[in-house]
Amino acid sequence: MPEIKPINKIIEEISPYYQKKGKPEEVHTIVYDSSTETLEPIYFFINDLLTDFGLAPEKLVDNFVSSPGSGHFGELGQRMTIMQQQGSKILGDINTVLRSVLNIIYDLKEFKIRIQTYQDYESKNKAVVEGALLSLKQIWMDKVDIQKGNSSIKAMALGQGGFQTLLDAFLIVKDESLKGSDGKELDLNDRVKRILQQRIQEFNSWLKHSKQELEKRYELEKNYLRSQVNSLKLYSRWAKPYLKVAQELEAGEKIRNPNLIKTFNTILLELTLLGKSKLNVRDLAVNSKLPKDFKSLKVKRDYYSCILVDFNFRGIPQRVSQGSQGHYAFGGKVEVTFRAYALNSDEIKKLDQELNKSDISDVLKLIEGATSESLDRLSEEINYFLEEKEKKKEKVEEKSEDSSNPFAALFGFYNKKEKSEKKEEKKKEEILEIKPDDWIEKTHLRTFAAETSKETVFTLFDIYKKAHGMSSYT
Repeated sequence: MPEIKPINKIIEEISPYYQKKGKPEEVHTIVYDSSTETLEPIYFFINDLLTDFGLAPEKLVDNFVSSPGSGHFGELGQRMTIMQQQGSKILGDINTVLRSVLNIIYDLKEFKIRIQTYQDYESKNKAVVEGALLSLKQIWMDKVDIQKGNSSIKAMALGQGGFQTLLDAFLIVKDESLKGSDGKELDLNDRVKRILQQRIQEFNSWLKHSKQELEKRYELEKNYLRSQVNSLKLYSRWAKPYLKVAQELEAGEKIRNPNLIKTFNTILLELTLLGKSKLNVRDLAVNSKLPKDFKSLKVKRDYYSCILVDFNFRGIPQRVSQGSQGHYAFGGKVEVTFRAYALNSDEIKKLDQELNKSDISDVLKLIEGATSESLDRLSEEINYFLEEKEKKKEKVEEKSEDSSNPFAALFGFYNKKEKSEKKEEKKKEEILEIKPDDWIEKTHLRTFAAETSKETVFTLFDIYKKAHGMSSYT
């Protein structure tokens, strides 16, 4: 797994307060070395300790790298390969279903255009009706009548003598009475009239039933699209665990680290926990730990007492057999560093953003791109068809509820407003700038949070030291 910048360095870069201070409030370090005792109890003891202090620990970093010559490296490599193969197989199924979804969407668009022509034919606008009728006649000649071969209207009008007027007459005549748009009967010879009367009757019969069949096919295609989309979501959900586990089994790159020798049986682990506790300004003012006037103070942003715990393990993987499966225990040297910080809510959001931008999330982004985003990019097209009826219902409801502007919902103004608000929120997240502390924050909230974190970090350090019988510490 790729390396990232230490979390304490990120905090000291993003926080205006720690940019000036240049260091945490307090630092304590414990070094514990035992090749016979495992390293897991140390981690879980501190993790549970943070939880008991109400700090709600969160894991920010979890990196490892094994020496290439160790059995641990080989076994994890095999597991990673299996996960990659399973993930790749499901991704192949995703691509197949995705192509099917694309084809269905294109078919539905064509059906939608055809249905719109039928809807225009039922319009109250005379010009629109005439245009739609000509379009439908053209479709009938190209799709239905053309199957008659040399007996089709186009073939007879363009290739046989005596039927030159048949094509124009078919486009002008509306019914079997053979009257034109002006209501007068057309002057045609008897042969053309007989063929024209037959074809007009066939066209009107097709016109009556084709719309119903087209709408049925349209609904069937929409149902099929829905089933394919559900399959795509299911495959995406199946693929994610395999790809994510394969990514988590990737080792980092620490070529120049002197603790990592190719032929040694060694593993290096990096873990970082962040625990935070929010200041309750009102309760602190009631208990006289802050000025009494702060009872009704509306804080601009919350402040937290934060404890950052870094674990650096150098272990020796020891295979422990349990039945048919083998597991590894890690004994070795661990360096645990406790750091105290006082951070506000803006700084914590910025820290989350920096972690999301880091290399550690690159593979996870690729996973999302290969699964969820493949569907998200088509979501507008898919929702247009699948939510068609729901949109109509919503428009009617919004029209009845909003008496001030009954046409707003019909044109989607509400949806546009929601979308623009979401875009603005996204922009705010992307351009998050941390403002320096004001006087109250600097002299009271930050100061109190800093003092609390200093006391807590020493208490945690002291409890761990005494629990393990350590007399010397840093």
